[in-house]
Order: sequence, then C-alpha cells, then structure tokens
Amino acid sequence: MSELPTYVLERVFDAPRELVWRTWTEADLLARWYGPNVETIIHRLDVTPGGLWLGEMKWDGNSNYQRVEYTEVIPPERLVWLHAVSDADWNVIANPMMPDWPRVLLTTVTFTEADGQTQMRLTWVPHEASAAEIACFEAAIAGMDKGWGAGMELLAELLAELQG
Repeated sequence: MSELPTYVLERVFDAPRELVWRTWTEADLLARWYGPNVETIIHRLDVTPGGLWLGEMKWDGNSNYQRVEYTEVIPPERLVWLHAVSDADWNVIANPMMPDWPRVLLTTVTFTEADGQTQMRLTWVPHEASAAEIACFEAAIAGMDKGWGAGMELLAELLAELQG
C-alpha cells in the first residue's frame, strides 16, 4: 500500500511543555484557541485512552460538531486521537461541506521541551479512508495551514498571557 498523505504542523512555543500540554487538555483553555474566529463550546473533555472530546464550533447561527476519541495519552508528551465530524448527537457523519472528506483522521500531537521552549508537532492522516477520501484530503493539505495557523497564533497569545 502506498504511503497515506499526511498533514504536518510544527510550531515552537515560548512556554514550558507542561503549560502547552494544559492548553490542549483543559477545556477552558482549549476553547480559547481551538477554532479561530468561531465560538468553541466543549461539551465533554475526557483526556484518557477511550475518552471523548465533544466539541461544537458556532458561527453565524451555524454549528459544526466534532467527535474526538483519544487512543493514547502520555502526559505531557503525546496525544493520539481519532478525529471526526459528527452530528449534534455525536454520531460520526460525512462532512456536510465536503462529502469526500475522510470520516476519521488519525491525529498525533507530540510535545518536546528544549531550552524552556516547547516544540509541538501535529500530524493528520486519513484513517480507514476510501480512495476518494484520501484524494480529497491530499488536495486539501495545502490549505490546512490557514485554519491551524490562526489557531496556533491564538495559542501563542494564550501561552504568553498565562505566563504573564
């Protein structure tokens, strides 16, 4: 089988690893940076293997739901989860705006500390995806930095604020 297309986001934050970890694992902090330019509501956040992160992003009277199931949690080093679009009842569904978008993305986030800074690396890979889903994901990779990048800017601001 050929290698699956992979989106990679790397960012260095001027903050200790434990603090960066908290911004990914505490609901009140996560809601402040995840989903830039929308209202992010975290309905559930259980950062344990098998635990769920149920999130809603609201804008212009619309809601977009996401269901995340954690498969690996190694504080403060590594988070692995299955990321999916869901309906309001948290059932995994096809993306209403992009029907060929992969139903599930395997997400891996690692945090490495060096000299008081934290290197964060996020990868997204289609999980158990069809050929059409893989092609859709691959075609979208070039544009993914826009949304993730805006979120990373908010995260950097939040980390600066938390360190006062």
